[in-house]
Amino acid sequence: MAGPQEEQKFCLQEVLDTFKLCLSEKKDVYLEHYVAGWRGLVKFLNSLGSVFGFISKDAVNKINILVTYLHGENGSQYVTVQSMVKYELENQLVDLTKRGSHPESGCRTLLRLHRALRWLELFLERLRTSSEDSKTSVMCSEAYNESLSQHHPWVVRKAAGMAFCVLPGRPAFLEVMNVGPPEQVVAMLGEAVPLISEVYQITEELYAQQNLLDLP
Repeated sequence: MAGPQEEQKFCLQEVLDTFKLCLSEKKDVYLEHYVAGWRGLVKFLNSLGSVFGFISKDAVNKINILVTYLHGENGSQYVTVQSMVKYELENQLVDLTKRGSHPESGCRTLLRLHRALRWLELFLERLRTSSEDSKTSVMCSEAYNESLSQHHPWVVRKAAGMAFCVLPGRPAFLEVMNVGPPEQVVAMLGEAVPLISEVYQITEELYAQQNLLDLP
């Protein structure tokens, strides 16, 4: 039964291709491709076992919310991250003060993925530039502490620290990419990470301009 299992298999090429499609000529971020890129990143997390479950489960939940908006009656407003932010702010759909009882806004939902994307970007860059015997647990922890950890409560940070301790070595990570020998993986990461970084920076600047980086 190759079907469903094949679908679950992560391939770095897919993520690279998707993030290539993410930006328009005007550097707007297409939400559909952003979500598709994240689907690939979730496969990456899941292929490493249950250690990243606490992040991948949350990411899947956020992806599903954004897909609902994309295919909803106002889907045309959600084509790009820029159009979504404009639409939701103009229509008071973003709760800037507290967690309201209304459905989670696209802006808040995307922010959660955006923060996690920074962690993955930092981690993948460390994987790319590290030596074969570098400790992935250290790389992952450093990337986490520089990004996501500040948005997580203590109990989650503690669990994450323990999860990172049991990560496989760098060769196992490179194998999971399904690209080929290590040098090919490193070359492809060299192409993929700057793309992910650019998408991240554009989103970061947009959110900063609108004071949305600390949405509760």
